[in-house]
This record gives sequence, C-alpha cells and structure tokens, in this order.
Amino acid sequence: MNILKKITCIVIAAAASLSMVATAQNLQSVTNNKNRHDKLLARQGNIKDQIRLADSQKYALKLYEEEEPEPDIYTEGWDSGIVNCYKESQVPNRKVINVKGYCMPVKGNYITSPYGYRPRFGRMHKGVDLRAAIGDTVRSAFSGRIRLTKFERSGYGFYVIVRHDNGLETVYGHLSRFLVQPNQYVKAGQPIALSGNTGHSTGPHLHFETRFMGYAINPEAIFDFKNRVTHTDNYTFTKTTYTQARNYEGTTTASK
Repeated sequence: MNILKKITCIVIAAAASLSMVATAQNLQSVTNNKNRHDKLLARQGNIKDQIRLADSQKYALKLYEEEEPEPDIYTEGWDSGIVNCYKESQVPNRKVINVKGYCMPVKGNYITSPYGYRPRFGRMHKGVDLRAAIGDTVRSAFSGRIRLTKFERSGYGFYVIVRHDNGLETVYGHLSRFLVQPNQYVKAGQPIALSGNTGHSTGPHLHFETRFMGYAINPEAIFDFKNRVTHTDNYTFTKTTYTQARNYEGTTTASK
C-alpha cells in the first residue's frame, strides 16, 4: 500500500508539473501572439499612413499636372500662313493692351489713306497708308516675333507680320525688301523691311495694320501719327469701339 501511495503521489506530482508547464507555455504563447498582433497592427498603421501619403502625393501631382500653363502668345495659329489666324478663337469683349514701348513704323507722319470702308472698292481698308518712298526703312512698332514674311500679288505685295509681346499683331504691306526672317525676335524700332510699291498698290507707301486676335483695330485708335506718339500708355480693345479713331489735338506725350 505504501508503494501504491508513493506511485500515486508521484503521478499526481508529475501531472501537476506538466499542467504548470502547459500553463506557462500557454501564457507564453498568448504573450507572443499578443506581441505579434500589436506589431501587425502597428505595421498596418504604418502601411495605411504610407498609402494616405502616397495618395495625397498623387493627388497633388495630378493637380499640378492639370493646372493650366501660362499662355504662350507665340503658339496660336503660328504656322497658319494667313493674316487672320484667329478665326476659330474666342476673343474677349474687352482687353487692356500696354502700348508704351512703341516705335513709329516709318519716319514720316502723313496718312495718305485712312482706315475705314472704301465705297470705290466696296470693301474695308483695314489699316492706314503712310507716306514712304521706295527703300525707306520700316521698323517694328513694338517688340515681338516675326510670324510671316510673305508675298501676295493681288493684295499686300511683300508683307511682314509681327506678333508682339503685348498681344497685338502688326502688318506691314507693299514692301520692297525683307530684313528679317520668320521666328526672329525683334525689338521695338528694329528695322524689319524696306518700303515699296508691290502688290495691289497705286504708288509707294506703307500699308500698316494693328490687329488684336484677328480684329483689325483702327491704328489711329492707338497712334497719334501727327505727333508720332501713342495717345495713351494703354489701349482698351472692345468689340464695339475698335474701328474708331481717337484725336487728342495738341497731345505730344502718351500721358492721357
């Protein structure tokens, strides 16, 4: 009996020891699982933060890519090869144009034919004719880039179109010689051609046009040819007044 009791006690003690070991292992397993769970949650949190950061960066990049670029005045209709390359464009009803950095296109100040409708020919004269002898220097009215140097037998003859930094285009017709090439940048007052009597012309002169997005503005709305100045530092284009001249008699500076 004593032997049986001893064996029973040994078995109970062993079972208790195994139970304690199992309990300790279970506790260790639970602790390890909890640690792994916490690490996984932390990792998931970092991943979510990284995803949110990546998404925000993508969104910012998308906004940057979709932002409208600065307008380039030397792109629209640049290669069209025609005088009015803005026929399909949306033209604003009103535009203030800086005309301070100007130069008179020829040395004379006498208009031989004004802007306006010509009943004799049944059409509009879209510029002014300025007295000039064959070979007189023709200068760019404002700084800009040469868009066209071309010949038109039944109209302008040899002509130059300059697109200016202020958004205007100027046309110089009936020339005898080009002094510039397309895409060349010129400063206000720089020689661009020599005047002549080419194309549909009845005598030597310079045909001079000022245009805004295809609208042929009356040059006398911008320039006081008599006094060889601009009327004002800024010209306001509107679709209702662009054909009208201005006359500030006695004005000798562009201070009005």
